Amino acid sequence: MEMKLELVYVPVSDVDRAKAFYVDKVGFNDDVDVAVSEEIRFVQLTPPGSACSIALGTGLTDSEPGSVQGLQMVIADADAAHKELLGRGVDVSDVDEQPWGRFVRFSDPDGNTWSLQQIPPGHQR
Repeated sequence: MEMKLELVYVPVSDVDRAKAFYVDKVGFNDDVDVAVSEEIRFVQLTPPGSACSIALGTGLTDSEPGSVQGLQMVIADADAAHKELLGRGVDVSDVDEQPWGRFVRFSDPDGNTWSLQQIPPGHQR
């Protein structure tokens, strides 16, 4: 049985503010933004090169804004990612060197946390 993770809900308090953060600062693609009804708005954003997207909106989840911790994306170069995110105005951590990779971390305006991992040479999939 094949399974593919393709969408993760990220609870936020202000959809427009979160969308601007992910698109303008982090660089995600703006795929969908539709008001299904007065109670439901669905926004889908995708990191460049990713097969998995995130969903923001209203009426999508009961989870508290900021409750998603430890979302992780794989990147080619932690130093380049750090520099680009800083240049885009993201409050990003320094590069964290670990035996299992090099990491850069940031949070969205609600406190949902992200980790960008550069996998060590010889450990790529």
